[in-house]
Amino acid sequence: MGTLRLEVFTPQRRVFCAAVASVIAPGLEGYLGILPRHAPLLAVLKAGVVYCRDAEGKTERLAVSGGILEAGPVKVIILADEAELAGEIDVERARRAKERAEKRLRERPAGLDLARAEAALQRSLARLKAARAI
Repeated sequence: MGTLRLEVFTPQRRVFCAAVASVIAPGLEGYLGILPRHAPLLAVLKAGVVYCRDAEGKTERLAVSGGILEAGPVKVIILADEAELAGEIDVERARRAKERAEKRLRERPAGLDLARAEAALQRSLARLKAARAI
């Protein structure tokens, strides 16, 4: 079937670069599946988990907090606001962030930026899912 090159960047660094057989990424309207020889595509990403499978069937997971994805026949580039490989994620820190976000959303203190609190919850959930902690 072939492979395509996946590159994931944040403003700070290149997070991932490898040949993969498939990519699944969290688009705004649902998860997108990308295979080699994909038609050109540009998509906005939301917080979630990017799954990429290599030719041997091994799957790598990355948590992303949003960004854009550009796909083509031989290459996928993800420009993410934030991205972490599953093995880099501090699970306890992600759990604490999730609990803080849930508490803010539950209590709704005066001056709460609801969109920001919901985004914080989605980012922490993506990190925990990528680390397989939930």
